[in-house]
Amino acid sequence: MSTWLWVLFFVVVFGGGGIGERARRALRTRHKRRLELTEAKARAERARLDAGRPPEPVCGCGHHLATHDAEGRCHESVRAAVAWDAENKPERYEARDCPCQRYVGPEPLHLTFAQELTDLDRRPREQ
Repeated sequence: MSTWLWVLFFVVVFGGGGIGERARRALRTRHKRRLELTEAKARAERARLDAGRPPEPVCGCGHHLATHDAEGRCHESVRAAVAWDAENKPERYEARDCPCQRYVGPEPLHLTFAQELTDLDRRPREQ
C-alpha cells in the first residue's frame, strides 16, 4: 500500500501541475470561443436591426436634414483650422459656418396610411 502512496505522491507533485495547467488552458480557450460566439450573435442582431431601419437623412457634409433650411443651406457650425505648425499640422481651430451649399442626402419618404378598400375574406351574399 505504501508504494501506491508514493506513486500518488509523485503524480500529484510532478504531474498534477501540468494537468491543472492544461485544464485552465482548455477553460480559457472555451471562454474565448464563447465570447466570440456571443459577439458574433450581437453583430448579427445589430445588422438585422440596421437592415430594417430606413436610411438617415444625412447630407454629404455629415449633418442631418434638420439642420438645413428650406433652400437646402446648412446652419450647422464646423471646426476649421486657422493656424498650422512647421509640419503643416493644424494648431488652432475656429468655429465657422458649414460650407455645404445645399442638402444632397436622401429624401425621406412621406409616411401615409391607406385603409384597405376591400375585404377579400368577406364574400357578398347571393340573393
